[in-house]
Formats: sequence, C-alpha cells, structure tokens
Amino acid sequence: MRLYEEVLIVKPDATEEDANGVIELLSKTVTDQEGKIEKVDDWGRRKLAYRVAKCDEGHYFVVTFEAKAETVREVERRLRVSDLVIKFMTVRLDEKLKWVEKRKKKREERAKRKPPVPALLPAIPGAGAPGVPAAGAPALPAAPAIPAGPAPGKPVSDPVPAAAVPAATVPAAAPAEEVKES
Repeated sequence: MRLYEEVLIVKPDATEEDANGVIELLSKTVTDQEGKIEKVDDWGRRKLAYRVAKCDEGHYFVVTFEAKAETVREVERRLRVSDLVIKFMTVRLDEKLKWVEKRKKKREERAKRKPPVPALLPAIPGAGAPGVPAAGAPALPAAPAIPAGPAPGKPVSDPVPAAAVPAATVPAAAPAEEVKES
C-alpha cells in the first residue's frame, strides 16, 4: 500500500452536507478496496487563483490515505464524474518520503567519513578569555611600531594636499609670455 494525498475543490454554492457527501464517497471508496483514511482536513472557502467552471471561490479539502494504485484510479474516476467537484489532484507521498530518508542516510554517512574537528582552545582550568593573559603568566613583548608612511594605494609624489598649505608659502606662478603672430 502506498501513501497518497488528494486535494479537491468543491463548488462554493454546494451545501455543507453535499461537500461532506463527496468526502464520504471518497472515504467509502478507499475503505471498500482495503485502503485506510489517514486524515481529512477541511481548509474552508478560499479564493481561486483563476476562474474555474465559472467559479471564483471554492471549498478546499485535503485527504491523506493509504491505498493501492487501482483504488486511486477509482477515486479519480468518481471525482471526475461528480458535478460538485471543480478540480482535484492526487499526489503520491511515499516517493517523497523515500527520497528524504535516502538523503538523510547519505548525509549521515558523509558526516561519519569526515575527520572530527579539533577544539580551537584547549580546556585549561584557570585560563581567562582569549587574548587576556592568565594571572601569573609572563607578559608578551610589545609589537614593533610600524613606521608612518603613505597609505597603501596613495601616490607618494603629493604627500600634502595643496589646500592644506597656507597661500603665503606657495610660490606664485610666472606670468606666461605672450605669443606674437607675424
């Protein structure tokens, strides 16, 4: 037996008794052919994504059941003949569940093959936070000073911008000579 999910939309103008009659017909068909109803969800009235059979809304039901392939064919045939059902869709769930289980096993096998990750800090009693020396521990030598120089990517030819130098210290430009045309 395989696990299936049937989603069906009943016309919105159908009474509650009629809608429940469609669900009972489906349940009876499944149980008569040695199947088993797992769960019936009533999602209520919802707006359809597009107009179907002159209806803008529909009453949604989701039925999960276990059955044989012949049973599913019979259920679909009966839903196709019913005037109250606008649309229906049957999905086989056990294939998806098998796929998920297979992926989970592969993931666990890969995890077993990987070497264990070593601990970043050894567990030493009395050790403080990282970067802070423990009490009584010798101090580390200070880092050497980095000489000040131009920042990486800046040109060395113009170390100080012209706007930062006072105007009195900047030499005046020589007047340009006039060119005479002959």
